[in-house]
Amino acid sequence: MSSDRPEEASGQEPKPGRRVRLKDVAAHLGLSPTTVSLVMNRSPAARGIPPETQDRVRAAAEELGYRPNFIARSLRRQRTFAVGVLLPEISEGYAAGVLGGIEDQLLQEGYFYLVAGHHSKQDLLDDYLQLLTERSVEGLILVNTPMDQPLSLPAVVVAGHRELPGVTNVVLDHEVAARLALTHLAELGHRRIAFFKGHPHSADTESRWQAIVAASAELGLEIDPRLTLQLSGGPAGEQFSPEEGYREGHVFGQKLLAVGAPFTALFAFNDVSAIGAMRAIVESGLRIPDDVSVVGFDDILSAAFQNPSLTTVRQPLHEMGRRAAAELLHKLGAPGGDSPATVTIEPTLVLRDSTGPAPDRG
Repeated sequence: MSSDRPEEASGQEPKPGRRVRLKDVAAHLGLSPTTVSLVMNRSPAARGIPPETQDRVRAAAEELGYRPNFIARSLRRQRTFAVGVLLPEISEGYAAGVLGGIEDQLLQEGYFYLVAGHHSKQDLLDDYLQLLTERSVEGLILVNTPMDQPLSLPAVVVAGHRELPGVTNVVLDHEVAARLALTHLAELGHRRIAFFKGHPHSADTESRWQAIVAASAELGLEIDPRLTLQLSGGPAGEQFSPEEGYREGHVFGQKLLAVGAPFTALFAFNDVSAIGAMRAIVESGLRIPDDVSVVGFDDILSAAFQNPSLTTVRQPLHEMGRRAAAELLHKLGAPGGDSPATVTIEPTLVLRDSTGPAPDRG
């Protein structure tokens, strides 16, 4: 029997002052309580319900003032349906992209999440892990947060580069990313390439740099230590906001120009430092890309709206977050079941106006 088949409706609207129940919404629409429950609880089984029916259910729930009783649901199933999310900072750019994917997947599956930024402070991270455990979250998603020991709860780490028992790592293929960016610059004739290395606190820093070294060797590109600057990110615990990233990129762009060693291209660790460096390059009287080409990393929203627009390696942040949440829910739905140690996500190169032929190629 289809769950969309109308049951006998009472035809009565809920009395004023009385809490609206799920059965009231079902009676109002002439649908079964099961159908309304699946839609309002965002159950995976709701995918089989026609979209127009789902829209009708949500509209009627809003009209009648019905809200699902998640506390009752949790008590009935003896589960919290809550997940903890930890990341260095909560801001636009990388963090927002990944968090957006996590949120979409969790909400679709009827889960709630608690999120906190630990600002790369180990003591704060430890406190949050304990606090979330005490709040009875069922699992954890850690974003750009290096871990060196197993966790007490099922966990997925985005940008995790260390295999730990029971932990799934969702990682970008940095070898492909480095090859895409450096091949593009080499084909444009660039041989003198400067680099911004990642912050010491970033989980991706070492893996990406090793990938750049390997790709440079394959392409016959020499890495000049004078043209390799490591972003600092400030002392541990500082707010790592995009604004700080832009300012740091600007400062390091100035430092790069002051070295005196000629270069025709810059491959930055992320988009915010690339954008900051572009400003420093233009302020020095150089033109982008006529004198210096710039490649970023991540493809944040503002990258396309720079002048010139930024060529960048697109890290599918939303998909990485969505996949991390999906892997965690798989763990929660099948305790002890098969779960991969690593999920690798492929990057792409987005060509825009900040890259062009090397000056000596005209």
